[in-house]
Amino acid sequence: MHISRRTFVVTAVAGCIALTAPSMASTTGEKSMYGLIGKMRATPGQREALIAILVEGVSSMPGCLSYVVAQDPKDPDAIWITEVWDSKESHKASLSLSSVQDAIARGRPLIAAFDEHHETVPVGGHGIGAAA
Repeated sequence: MHISRRTFVVTAVAGCIALTAPSMASTTGEKSMYGLIGKMRATPGQREALIAILVEGVSSMPGCLSYVVAQDPKDPDAIWITEVWDSKESHKASLSLSSVQDAIARGRPLIAAFDEHHETVPVGGHGIGAAA
């Protein structure tokens, strides 16, 4: 199965697709945070290897406030990725980072499918603060 660079990034490091919808603004005119929640399916038996790739170097992505990779307890091959960014632009800029490009190249062969992808507008929570 061929998986494009953008498709991988949207749910992995990627994860992450740079979507074209404009950034949402708060009622005070401030820019909102940008969130992504995605589910991917690893090739059978490769979930742990894919997770290892996804969690490497995530602390060096400017603007990334939260990046969580989780196992799906009901599916031995499924992974959920939840991301919070300070802006949609920061997310888009992350696609050009060498660490992200490397993760895409190494992770692509381990991905069987992308099941779900949802954009969100985070408003706060433990560890991310309030919308700026």
